[in-house]
Amino acid sequence: MEKFTFNGQPKLRLLTDEQIKLIHEKALYILETTGVRFESDEALKILKDHGADVDFDRKVAKFKPEMVIDAIKKAPSGVKLYTRDGELAADLSGNNVHFDPVSAPIKILESDGKTARQSLAQDLANISKVNDALDNIALQSSACVLYDVPKLIGDSYRVYIMLQNSPKAMITGGFSVHGVPYMRDMLAAVVGGYDELREKPVAVFDICPSPPLKWTHISSQNIIDCARNGLPLETVSMPMPGAATPATLAGSIVVHTAETLSGVVLAQVINPGTPVIYGGAPVHFDMRTGTTPLSAIEATMIAAAYAQMGKYYGMPTHTYACLSDSMIIDTQAGLETSMSGIVAQLAGINVISGVGGLEFVSTVSLEKLVIDNEICGMALRLDRGIETSEETLAVELIRELGPGGDYLSTDHTFSWFKKEPYIPSSIIERRDRKNWEADGAKSAFEKAQDKVKDILANHRPAPLDKERADELDRVTLKIMKELGIDSLPLGPK
Repeated sequence: MEKFTFNGQPKLRLLTDEQIKLIHEKALYILETTGVRFESDEALKILKDHGADVDFDRKVAKFKPEMVIDAIKKAPSGVKLYTRDGELAADLSGNNVHFDPVSAPIKILESDGKTARQSLAQDLANISKVNDALDNIALQSSACVLYDVPKLIGDSYRVYIMLQNSPKAMITGGFSVHGVPYMRDMLAAVVGGYDELREKPVAVFDICPSPPLKWTHISSQNIIDCARNGLPLETVSMPMPGAATPATLAGSIVVHTAETLSGVVLAQVINPGTPVIYGGAPVHFDMRTGTTPLSAIEATMIAAAYAQMGKYYGMPTHTYACLSDSMIIDTQAGLETSMSGIVAQLAGINVISGVGGLEFVSTVSLEKLVIDNEICGMALRLDRGIETSEETLAVELIRELGPGGDYLSTDHTFSWFKKEPYIPSSIIERRDRKNWEADGAKSAFEKAQDKVKDILANHRPAPLDKERADELDRVTLKIMKELGIDSLPLGPK
């Protein structure tokens, strides 16, 4: 994508060209006059050495507009992700749309659809395996916290489990200062080395600022490590109107823009050309309940708007959507998931994270993952739009058949009846009532329960070959030894 143009704007536009320019100017003003706090002396020194105005006592860096603009120009306009076997998995550029599961919930919803409990290593293995069988979800993610794994290795060990259970490219992230290097070692073990990983990345690393206008020591170090190693990173700013950002949507977008651009600057001064995805996780702060719904329409509007900013800067984009704040898989879950997912798709957001997510992104459900796969399929069909070629317009066929013509038996229909529509799985009911009742009158949730059971019992993701599996185990055992960890669930022996 071009930089600082409006050529790449999506189908859905909430901001005019003039509003985009205005938000850009205001964000530059904030970065120059207010600055951003980096709780990392190393990050502050790097920024100082490259021209930022740094107050080491307050740990605040201020940026001249030309420094920010230069960083934006150096950030790549697209990122290609590959499977662990080297096949193209996702082209994060333009308005291409890809879905992945929700990241880092702390609970799993049991198959009864009501009981939530702390997530474990086996749950992540199951999520990866089920997700591997779903065609409309391009990527996998570190979809839960592992409560049966020591915190010291909790972030990087998720990568080990995902590599074992699906070849799909992944969205991951660290919550420790050593997380990125350890994950890099694991990823390199299965793709043939560090150079191969840099050439064909198989993972994107989520890195979150802490609103307003702050990067913690851990997040700063994660940016530094990703940039030094040429690993794609995804900034995930979290606008929270009225609590951590201004109560207005426009003000929250200004804060998001400033936070995100400050991370872009740090990455680019370390290693010009570091792949950065312009992401976020906007929420609505509900003053009545004190909760932070990600599925509120205002949160989705912020995402669609900041995606326009990202496209103005010529960078790939990301958000959290296609999820629900409901506790269970119910009507609320369906309407919030589909509404936010479609808005994000129309906004041309390249990475839409959230599939399978519930309860303010704290819970993940295998059954919802299966149901959401259908929502993703419909959204992707909408994304394809309507083709208007000579063949699809079918004017000669219409002229030939004339009034009262029978289209059902034509070669044209045989050619197009499968590839033109999105054909959902049996999760979506399209039979008449008689046949539905004869088959047990099951709800979508009950059919999803059956499908999850079938996938876990019968689906066999492409396995790692022995050589790469052994190398992954060797690297993981080395990390465990460094951290003083003797054994891990599902781990190497």
